Amino acid sequence: MKEVAKRRKRSFDSIILAKEIAYIVPADDFTLMRQESVFYDKITKIGQGTFGEVFKSRAKITEEVVAMKKILMENEKEGFPITALREINMLKKLRHRNVTELVDICSSSGKQDKGRTSFYLVFTFCEHDLAGILKSQNAKKMTPVVIKTMLYHLFEGLAYIHSCKVLHRDMKTANILVSKDGVLKLADFGLARLMINTSDPDGKCYTNRVVTMWYRPPELLFGERCYSEEIDVWGAGCIMAEFWTKTPILQGNGELNQLDLIVKLCGTINPATMRRCETLPNYRNFPNLGNPPRTLVPKLSKYIQDDPAAVNLIDRLLALEPSDRLTAVQALKHEYFQIAPLPQEHVGDFIRTLSGSLFEYTVNQGFNNQRPGGAHRPPGLPGGMGGGNHHHQRRPNGPPRNIPSQQVYDRIF
Repeated sequence: MKEVAKRRKRSFDSIILAKEIAYIVPADDFTLMRQESVFYDKITKIGQGTFGEVFKSRAKITEEVVAMKKILMENEKEGFPITALREINMLKKLRHRNVTELVDICSSSGKQDKGRTSFYLVFTFCEHDLAGILKSQNAKKMTPVVIKTMLYHLFEGLAYIHSCKVLHRDMKTANILVSKDGVLKLADFGLARLMINTSDPDGKCYTNRVVTMWYRPPELLFGERCYSEEIDVWGAGCIMAEFWTKTPILQGNGELNQLDLIVKLCGTINPATMRRCETLPNYRNFPNLGNPPRTLVPKLSKYIQDDPAAVNLIDRLLALEPSDRLTAVQALKHEYFQIAPLPQEHVGDFIRTLSGSLFEYTVNQGFNNQRPGGAHRPPGLPGGMGGGNHHHQRRPNGPPRNIPSQQVYDRIF
């Protein structure tokens, strides 16, 4: 009798959770009670974080390869995880070649889940993520036209979601996927939000606990809650620089250290360089940041040789004053994308030179890992002792995962 009662409870919980999804997803979009084990075969794990796990899988009927994102159900009494609901809500609004596509939602419950109901978001499969590519030796094969095309795709996707009034709020290389056809796609909308009018004094504001630390702009570190697309643009600027440095440029091991690195690269933060800084709640918590000059252009020029337009674009994306940063649309019109070599439709030829799939998770686990001895350190640059690698810090303020405490990571600037 107890076993029958447990089965009935699991079924009841599944129905409740499915209704929560149905509230925001039209019935003709997905069949909500499809059983994962009936319709999909898992092939291998390609991602893991505090959000759950991601599996490369195959649809049993069509044999199409898909990516299945398992949603962790820590406490079903609290309902379906709000981050997953938000991600579904965002993705059903977005349709663009440079944005990942949600194709199905399914559920499962069994021994492997300890009797709890699990849900999976099913996406079109992309063979790589940008973090995996940049961590591998294949990054050396990236020609100027390949880099420019990938960046053009990045800003096209960003311009599109911003035109739909969506903030991504977790821009980083691990959240940029690359298809077998050589098309970049923005992914992981678990922290995304619709834009609101933050200029209204009586209006709502966002949380500032977003964006993975190494890609977090200074205003968020100072506690800003009334922000807009400028926070995504800062992340895009960090990602753009990474195409040449091959490793994140601002690898802080805490908020104070992160701000210190930003100041050393981007210059003094004061009302002249960030107009509202003194009004932000955490500004007084960082009294000893100093007054160094802005060194971004000369430092980046050591990596980006013979392409001053690329350096200039990054410089304008990483402006300390949020309103001075270029928008994604303005970035697409920047000189960098208007001069030879011009961006192409895709980077399929480059992608076909890669052996196997390159995901940050599999590279870090040792699969396809071509960087023995830890992270890559470009010659002549200082290293730094740190608590971990940001990519396993899935949610912006959680502890780094799976990285030995003694591991040295790069500190570019």
